[in-house]
Amino acid sequence: MKRTAVLLFAFCLSVMPLEAQINWGKALSGIWKTGQALTVSEKDMAKIAAEEVAYMDKSNKVCSDHNSYSKRLSKLVKGIDSVEGLQLNFKVYKTKEANAFACPDGSVRVFSGLMDVLSDDELLGVLGHEIGHVALKHSYKAWKEALLRSAASDALGAVSDTWAGLSDSFLGDLSSMVLSASHSKRQETKADDYGYDFLKNHGYNPLAMVSLFEKLKSLSKKNDSRYAKFLKAFASHPDYDERISHLKEKAKED
Repeated sequence: MKRTAVLLFAFCLSVMPLEAQINWGKALSGIWKTGQALTVSEKDMAKIAAEEVAYMDKSNKVCSDHNSYSKRLSKLVKGIDSVEGLQLNFKVYKTKEANAFACPDGSVRVFSGLMDVLSDDELLGVLGHEIGHVALKHSYKAWKEALLRSAASDALGAVSDTWAGLSDSFLGDLSSMVLSASHSKRQETKADDYGYDFLKNHGYNPLAMVSLFEKLKSLSKKNDSRYAKFLKAFASHPDYDERISHLKEKAKED
C-alpha cells in the first residue's frame, strides 16, 4: 500500500506545474486515501456498505415489522436468507418515492412507493436484479469507483484501518450514488438474467421480468418525479424494448 501511495505521489509531481499552489498536507492525505481505495477488499467494502446502510436507515422512515408493507415484503422473501453465500436482510422505507437497492453487505432496501406500483412477482424481480448486481460483483466495482472519486477529492475523511468512522458528508454522497447507480450494458443484461433465474428458482413466474420492464416503460412516459431515480438507474442501457425482447427470448429457450 505504501508503494502505491509513493508511486501516485511521484506521478502527481511529474505532471503538476511548478507554479501551482499546493496544500501539501491535504495532497499527501488524498494520495494516501486513494491508495487505500485502490486496495479495498470485498470484506472491507462490506464494512463500508454496512456503515452506509446504517446511515440511510437513520435518515429514512423505516417501516416497523407490523407495518403492512413490511409484512408483504417479509412474506415475499420468506426463505430467501442468503444468495451466493451472502447473508441478506430486508427493510422497507416509508416514502412516496419509488426505488430499491441492494448493498455489498447483503442489505436490501425497498421504498414503499415502488411496492405501490408493482405486483409481488415484479417486485421480487426487481430485488433479484438488484441482488444480482451484488452477487455478480457489479456493486463492488461501482462502490470502489465511488471511493476512488471521493478519495481523490479528499472527501473520504479520516478513516481507520477497518474503514470505520466515515464522515456524514461522505455517507451522504455515497447515498446519492447508491440510489442512482448505473451499470454497463453487459452488467445490466447479466443482472436481468439473474433476476429472471431468481424468480424461477424461488417458484415465481420469471416472465414477471417482462411485465416489470413493460411497466417501467409506461412509467417513464409520465414524467413523475417519484420514479425519477429508479427509472434513471434502470433506463441507462440497454433500453426497455431491448431488455423485454431479450427476456422473451430467454423464456422461449426455457
